[in-house]
Amino acid sequence: MVSDVHGNARDLARAGEGADALVCLGDLVLFLDYADHSRGIFPDLFGEENADRIVELRTARRFAEAREFGAGLWGRLGADRAAAIEEAVRKQYTELFAAFPDPTYATYGNVDIPGLWPEYAGEGTRVLDGERVEIGGRVFGFVGGGLRSPMRTPYEISDEEYAAKIEAVGEVDVLCTHIPPDVPELLYDTVARRFERGSGALLDAIHRTRPRYALFGHVHQPLAQRMRIGATECVNVGHFARSGRPWALEW
Repeated sequence: MVSDVHGNARDLARAGEGADALVCLGDLVLFLDYADHSRGIFPDLFGEENADRIVELRTARRFAEAREFGAGLWGRLGADRAAAIEEAVRKQYTELFAAFPDPTYATYGNVDIPGLWPEYAGEGTRVLDGERVEIGGRVFGFVGGGLRSPMRTPYEISDEEYAAKIEAVGEVDVLCTHIPPDVPELLYDTVARRFERGSGALLDAIHRTRPRYALFGHVHQPLAQRMRIGATECVNVGHFARSGRPWALEW
């Protein structure tokens, strides 16, 4: 089980060793590495110094200034923004999807571009979003993406659309999402020093349907990596880009 891969194809190629299947909870793309500002699409286009500045603004929650600063960089670059980002994302997806073992079950993260996935997902990779599948005799439900936020990442959707996907999944043994349920301890990033967005609909579903596990990522350095909500063990499976280690689900 991996989440927040963010360009780590090297370790991803080994992540499924010894497992019946690999489950990926999204965020394959590396747009900007907050720990190493020289890595990612943004510094490749604009340089590390500009990456330092935009991280500084975002960390200070000065999101409007960060957007204005980024818009100015794109204006000076003189390139079509969407086309440049898509080209860079395609390069990353080519390497990352090739690293997935067979079988892999995957859903989208908030920085992913779902429209590109069908071009790269091979026969051994099954993409699920608002859907269920049986793995090893257990029913897994998958809901990808994130909720709308000041960061304005590529795959953010409305609370209503997200809740509809949670409802479509229904009762499962393992509920797999990219974002956590709306619980403060699971949402606070101790390094970024901010709360990420979590889902109230997901939290309600955990209370109502009582899956054995609720698994997610998104928050890279959470205040609490795991906690029990009623009968459900809630686990942040980890920031794979940094650790390079999958989280193992054993029954």
